[in-house]
Amino acid sequence: MDDDLVFKAMADPVRRLLLDALFERDGRTLGELEAVVNTHVEMTRFGVAKHLRLLEQATLVTAVKQGREKRHFLNAVPIQQIHERWIGKYAERAGIASVLLDLKSRLESSSDRPHTPEEES
Repeated sequence: MDDDLVFKAMADPVRRLLLDALFERDGRTLGELEAVVNTHVEMTRFGVAKHLRLLEQATLVTAVKQGREKRHFLNAVPIQQIHERWIGKYAERAGIASVLLDLKSRLESSSDRPHTPEEES
């Protein structure tokens, strides 16, 4: 898998919209995807096809010919690989850091307020 291709493919809002549309309902035709895109931004069929080609090059989308139609399917494997490689390990570390920051702020806020005699005994 080429991480650069996947990141480049996911960097564009129209391509993310196409991925979301395929996540909602897999196996859409170019015409169906064009209709989804055109609810957000005006784009020609040719423009949508170019975006789909780039998603296919990044292996995020696969196309299957069914009779006269070509249906597009989401391939979530590259996204999962990106998550494991780039997001998961940082999220785990951020989670630990978040817990420590929360503890620090609670300790600081409790030391800032005056103690009552009952708390000191």
